[in-house]
Amino acid sequence: MGGQLGAATWAGAAVACGAVFGLGLVAIGYGTVRRAAREKRTGPWRTLAARLPAQWTTRRVVLATTAGVVAGALTTWPVAAVLTTVALLTLPGLLGPDRAATRCTERMEALSTWTEMLRDTLSAAAGLEQAVLATADIAPAALETELRRLAAGVRSGHPLPAALRAFAEDVDDPLADVLVAALVMAAEQQASQLAPLLGELAESVREQVAIRQRIDAGRASVRTGVRVTVSVTLGMVVGLVVFNRPYLGPFDTLTGQAVLAVVGVLFAASFTYLTVIGRIDDPVRLIGSATSRSTASAELGGTR
Repeated sequence: MGGQLGAATWAGAAVACGAVFGLGLVAIGYGTVRRAAREKRTGPWRTLAARLPAQWTTRRVVLATTAGVVAGALTTWPVAAVLTTVALLTLPGLLGPDRAATRCTERMEALSTWTEMLRDTLSAAAGLEQAVLATADIAPAALETELRRLAAGVRSGHPLPAALRAFAEDVDDPLADVLVAALVMAAEQQASQLAPLLGELAESVREQVAIRQRIDAGRASVRTGVRVTVSVTLGMVVGLVVFNRPYLGPFDTLTGQAVLAVVGVLFAASFTYLTVIGRIDDPVRLIGSATSRSTASAELGGTR
């Protein structure tokens, strides 16, 4: 045998390894999905569950685990079971469309459009509160829910500054904080020349949207290159397993499994690096979450 293990032994080891690994992931995924319904408590398990990606639903974890067990049984490689499970959990988010970046860009465009709408309405000699109510009814799609909630708060008698701060929390965007800060100052201090200021803000947001779109285009090309690399690599591996299994005989040894594990770690490190360098850090928000929430809640609750 020369250090090689029997196929049956490797198959049993692969299934056992995949099953144990999969059960752990299922437990983590279940805790992630159900953590909102649990009683609030502290501990390392809850901290770990809170850090897991929201995309790791129970269904996704179960499917990834099942595929990992099948891959381990077919190849008789325990490392293949682990790598398949991890790949199915992580690669769709990395290689698929960047929906979060798209939503962020759409929200920025909507903020710019709404700012221009406020500027034009104020230029027609309308008050700030009336302008907010008028533009909320024809809000851009990306801000429709938040602006309708803002208008509902104003119509129910809440002070405009408090409603605007609640709107900033709903949008949760640094650019929205800048706009809300200007509107709150105008509402509280009766500032004049608000329309020209809104025009400058809208122009600034448009410029940032253009920059963000160029960044998104560059990231899309990188993601396309990564997709091609991963597809070719996986296609070659599957083809060798199906049509030329003896060529992969060295991986049946313990040394081969160690090498395969190292290759998997290198791939994971490279994908992690791509994710890190492609991340865009948002600027510091002007309206802090905790402060603004408590202030807005106090004002909204105290004025009826």
